[in-house]
Amino acid sequence: MNKKLFWIFALSSAVYFTQGIEGLPSQGLFYYMKETLNFSPEKIMVINSIVIMAWLVKPIIGYIIDNFFNKKIWIYIALAGDIALVSFLGIFSLPIVLLVTFLLLNSTNSAFRDVAVDGIMCMEGKKYKATGKIQSVQWISIYVSGLITGVGGGYIAEKWGYKAAFLGLIPVYILVGACAFFYKEEDYQGIKAPSTLLKDLKKLFAHKELLVIGLFIFLYKFSPSFGTPLFFIQRDAFKWSKVWIGWLATIGTVFGIIGSVMYYKFSQRINIKKWLFFSVFLGAVTTLSYLYYTPYTAVVYDLIYSLIGMFIFLMVMDFMARNTISGLEATSFALLCSVSNLALTASNLSGAFLLPRIGLKWLIVLSSLTSFLCLPLISRIKDSPQEK
Repeated sequence: MNKKLFWIFALSSAVYFTQGIEGLPSQGLFYYMKETLNFSPEKIMVINSIVIMAWLVKPIIGYIIDNFFNKKIWIYIALAGDIALVSFLGIFSLPIVLLVTFLLLNSTNSAFRDVAVDGIMCMEGKKYKATGKIQSVQWISIYVSGLITGVGGGYIAEKWGYKAAFLGLIPVYILVGACAFFYKEEDYQGIKAPSTLLKDLKKLFAHKELLVIGLFIFLYKFSPSFGTPLFFIQRDAFKWSKVWIGWLATIGTVFGIIGSVMYYKFSQRINIKKWLFFSVFLGAVTTLSYLYYTPYTAVVYDLIYSLIGMFIFLMVMDFMARNTISGLEATSFALLCSVSNLALTASNLSGAFLLPRIGLKWLIVLSSLTSFLCLPLISRIKDSPQEK
């Protein structure tokens, strides 16, 4: 591995590790909203959708990063903002409106870091035909941090609550900033002539192949969500403790790491288009399996689907990276990621709307059926240059 590619792996790992460890307060926040504020499942789902709104405008973030300062500086700016935000979240008891606002801002900083690193990954990854390998290492880093957040988040939620978890993020932000200091960034901005947001977006939306891929990604990712109601079942019906839920998440993380390692090994050998076709049917079947949800099957599903799901997730991310537009890698990859995030937000909101109206059973059935909406588009997608 050459030195330049090594630092791409190193910086990507550090930034993605931070994204994973930022989930440390999530369990405490869930219990706070459920057990202190007595929020319903659908209300929590709506709040979760609001918090990730910044991830829906990643193309705009990509344009800002590509045209002002450089990617390394934006990582520093985001880290500085994060330290200020988590300090307030960890010290003060904020009204729910202000709490959600601060969570949204924290998520926005995370999106800036993500787009900056992904822009480098797309440009250099396509050059070395290593987009899949880089993303595998990125997500292994997230899952390693998930090993900490799984048990640590549950333990902190049980003993101290979400505020302590937020304060625990400060040393991580400082360490990531120190890691970024040693990364020497090439002046990517000098490669292309200055542009405007309107010109860049016009070029993206005039690219028919990219639009087809974007629509496919949305339909592939969209299905009415029912994850939060299952969490309620774990607590209220199964009577699982917060610590056990945390341990289960940690074990699932280990299986996710295995899935990431598998994709690292096979990413350059598989035909992504063909595998995407078969994954649609696999997704529909696994969704229907949740109709039989017991304390035993819940554990089995969590472990097996963590492995399979991570392999498929990385395959989709690799597919998006390979099909970015030359010269606009950061912005086009951000656009496809925004489409993916929009699908997840639509899934949360549609699940929250449908749950009280049709019940969990029919919500699961409907979620399975929507898996097939993307199938007609697969034949219209060309093989990426990396597969030719």
